[in-house]
Amino acid sequence: MNSATRVIHVKDLPIGGPHPVSVQSMCATRTRDIEATLDQIRSLEKAGADIIRIAVDNDSDVEALKTLRAESSARLSVDLQENYLLAAKVAPWVDKIRYNPGHLHHLEKDRATAEKVEGLVRVAREHNLAIRIGVNCGSIAPELLERYGSDRVKAITESALTHCGIMDDLKFENYLVSIKDSDPYRVITVNEAFHARRPDVPLHLGVTEAGMPPDGILKTRIAFEKLLSHGIGNTLRVSLTVPFDQKFREVEAGKAILADVAAGRFTEVPAGFGKGLNVISCPSCSRVQNEAFVELAGKVREMAAFAKDLPVTIAVMGCRVNGPGETDDADLGLWCGPSKVTLKKKTRTLGAYGYDQILPLLKQELEKLSASR
Repeated sequence: MNSATRVIHVKDLPIGGPHPVSVQSMCATRTRDIEATLDQIRSLEKAGADIIRIAVDNDSDVEALKTLRAESSARLSVDLQENYLLAAKVAPWVDKIRYNPGHLHHLEKDRATAEKVEGLVRVAREHNLAIRIGVNCGSIAPELLERYGSDRVKAITESALTHCGIMDDLKFENYLVSIKDSDPYRVITVNEAFHARRPDVPLHLGVTEAGMPPDGILKTRIAFEKLLSHGIGNTLRVSLTVPFDQKFREVEAGKAILADVAAGRFTEVPAGFGKGLNVISCPSCSRVQNEAFVELAGKVREMAAFAKDLPVTIAVMGCRVNGPGETDDADLGLWCGPSKVTLKKKTRTLGAYGYDQILPLLKQELEKLSASR
């Protein structure tokens, strides 16, 4: 599984080139809940996580991060998402920063994208940090959506390539790229396309919103087995919808996939897998507004079993970051907030309902789709 990419470093961990593929996960706890987050970090470390990602949204999270750093020597990656301006504040306490090109437009709207990235690189240089350029299908920059329309593969591939070009212009090399989608076959396509044009850049593999085990693990295996066996991929995360105290299962699944690929053991995909009903759900992370969404995702899967052969995608999203985009793309979507769940049909909002009300309403809509198809 060795690749010909250059080698980057996250603290003392080399990624790329001849080095083993590393395994990552992300804390599901709220970052400001220091005790719970420390417990999560230790649980993930015990499972063998090489890098642990934490979300930081505001100054309270930054203050918590200082304490987490003092209490743990784990390699920490911070997820900036919509608030890249926090980079300088978090930099002393982490080993890597992740930004999403699709979210840079939210702040300082009159400032050029390249200038914003230059600010992130300046911070990374000063603190000897690695950078992940994290492109997601659910949050593509508006100008790329306008340019490439419905061709999501082209849009997210070009987004990654453009930002690599900015890094190169700045002569910054300690970066890698992730290009993620909830469709494992699309993950294969975009990563192969990117790797063909930039074989020097290390890749972080992931199937975003893969969903609940066992289907979420199988979707991830489909992508990872194909890519890893062709020398594509230098670090990875298995993104699963699991209860917060079971986040270690992501690490266990990642290590199992790596061991199987190394031994030449490949999964036989059941006939028709991915052709009928597809329930996607985001991994439990610290941006989830109500852990009840994990239980709801399981109930959706059980309820929708009657339509298992129907080519319909239901998205159950627990946070604001990828929730809007992923539910827009799904036939039916549940965007789960603190106390209400927004029911959507593609981009159309049908209403917001309590967690105890939503399931029969979703079933009604699914029955309508079943009857029409």
